Amino acid sequence: MKVSDRIAGLTGGGPDGWDLYRKARRMIAEGVSVTELTIGEHDVRTDPSILEAMRASAAGGHTGYAALPGTDALRTAVAARIEARTGVPTSRRNVVITPGGQAALFAAHVVACDPGDRALFIDPYYATYPGTIRAAGAIAVTVAAEAERDFRPDPAAIEAALPARSILVNSPNNPTGVVYDRATLDGIGEVARAHDLWIVSDEVYDTQVWSGAHLSPRALPGLAERTLVVGSLSKSHAMTGSRLGWLAGPEEAIAHAINLTTHTTYGVPGFVQDAGLFALARGEALETAIAAPFRRRHALAMRVLSSAGVRVVPSTASMYVMADIRPTGLSGEAFADRLLDTHAIAVMPGESFGRAAAGHLRIALTVADDRLDAALTTLANFHNTLKRQAA
Repeated sequence: MKVSDRIAGLTGGGPDGWDLYRKARRMIAEGVSVTELTIGEHDVRTDPSILEAMRASAAGGHTGYAALPGTDALRTAVAARIEARTGVPTSRRNVVITPGGQAALFAAHVVACDPGDRALFIDPYYATYPGTIRAAGAIAVTVAAEAERDFRPDPAAIEAALPARSILVNSPNNPTGVVYDRATLDGIGEVARAHDLWIVSDEVYDTQVWSGAHLSPRALPGLAERTLVVGSLSKSHAMTGSRLGWLAGPEEAIAHAINLTTHTTYGVPGFVQDAGLFALARGEALETAIAAPFRRRHALAMRVLSSAGVRVVPSTASMYVMADIRPTGLSGEAFADRLLDTHAIAVMPGESFGRAAAGHLRIALTVADDRLDAALTTLANFHNTLKRQAA
């Protein structure tokens, strides 16, 4: 039997961007000691107090079907967090709890787009974006944010990609670590208002900003009614495996998203939601503690790579840095493959995140400082050797 064109075409007929990651995992399974700087997985796991709250909730009986939109208490807590960060009045009716940010991304595009609508997203992009848009039945259309602009999108390029029904933005950005400034977001907002676009704003890295401040499009004049915000406890609270996220937006849109959960995920386990509520109640002190290693390692990476002559994309956020290895004459894919084979260091090639990031590497800052320092030094020396050979 033939499967649907939608599912067969989920990755657009090409690779899904995860080939090197899978290769590194195969090497590890075969006993090779690989320094893995690929995915955004915390090296310090979920705080024991959060796990205890989860255990206590499950032991107390919160193991049946959970409230589909999310528990009132958790939705209220998420709404309060969003209102405090954006200044936009927000209630639980503006929030639906989802199984991680990925499910929220899918729900946002189902809400925003009809089948066949064009949905824009910025290149470089998180690897699941195009497949998520296609899964929602929309047509995935990239808008390049060029390296020469430090990967900040040009509103004129967004306008040139129209017509469309939505634009997906991600700030703080994965993979680049760039935070969009007010001028960039104002330009995106002007295009959205002029052409009646939904803005889907992926803000899962909003607690990992090392200088300056994160600004949500939802907080800008006239954008709250057309912005759907994707959030998650994965990065802010080291709860990646708990799969606890949310979608926030206009009340009518969220009501439809709640209806979608009835027909897809059927909610998030109640004991996981209770653990999330406990985590949020710990306040900014816990979030700051979880972010602290990445703040420190970001500074370390910028120092080690820059001092060795490797250009690093100017960034002020996230658990990643992006290095420009074009002077070696290799693609990001070729460089990353040779680095893994030669030195057992695994990084993600820029091509995994779109064409605009070709010739770059995304380096996850997810191992202990001393090990990271050694890996970055090896990477820089390898880069410089290849650069001399290319010259």
